[in-house]
Amino acid sequence: HLSSMRTPTAMIVGLVLCPCGLLLTLTGTLAPSWRQVSLIPNEPVDLILEQGLWDICSERQSSHDRHCSQADELGYFEELPVRVAQGLMPTSLVLTSLGLVVAALGVRCWQKEPQHLLAGIAGLVLLLPGLLSLAPASWYTHELWALPAPAGSTLVVGYSLVLSYLGSCLEILGGLALTLSFHHCCKER
Repeated sequence: HLSSMRTPTAMIVGLVLCPCGLLLTLTGTLAPSWRQVSLIPNEPVDLILEQGLWDICSERQSSHDRHCSQADELGYFEELPVRVAQGLMPTSLVLTSLGLVVAALGVRCWQKEPQHLLAGIAGLVLLLPGLLSLAPASWYTHELWALPAPAGSTLVVGYSLVLSYLGSCLEILGGLALTLSFHHCCKER
């Protein structure tokens, strides 16, 4: 019969969401904008500092004059939430990549039957990096206003942090979708 030859919907969902999550998390990890600092006293009104995990950039909104590798005078990079994110975000990216390889082997669209057990294991493997990147993104957000910044400046969430959040959630949802493959293993037994 034909129904067994089709790739299960949950596997397709997992294989769509997880790479999207990986892309968003990668962008969030590399792009220097986990937090934006603006309206800094004694600085031009249109100056915005963007703080990421690896870099600090300053940009003048009027001229779009942008300079990265700014000096970290306040010890921003020494803060624990930043250090933890520097460790967990790349770890998450590596694990997601490995999970996607396992998922591709398990789903195997070019074969008649997907390997449900392998796809389910891939789902568990992909759940972990989703949680590993969600943890530092959540902690950083919680500590956003406590991390060092020039006194009297305005702090807001940067787009990199939002992308990291979204990516983590997509990886978790994709991983959960793939773990549904275990259901088939149980039915086959």
